[in-house]
Amino acid sequence: MCVETGDYADLQLQKIYPVKADRDSAAQGHVRILDDSGEDYLYPADWFVSVPLSPTAARAVRAISSADG
Repeated sequence: MCVETGDYADLQLQKIYPVKADRDSAAQGHVRILDDSGEDYLYPADWFVSVPLSPTAARAVRAISSADG
């Protein structure tokens, strides 16, 4: 979930965004987020908090993300 936007128009506070695995970026303190532009970009990891989702909620988030893109 986004907790900081840094004034980026493609992020919304308190919105849950899908994270793409990227070990190299994670080692540098970044996460790869599929943002509102429909593309994945690197953002500072401390701008997001992990939100555990039930399997049903995770499917719903994936379905919404794929429908938006």
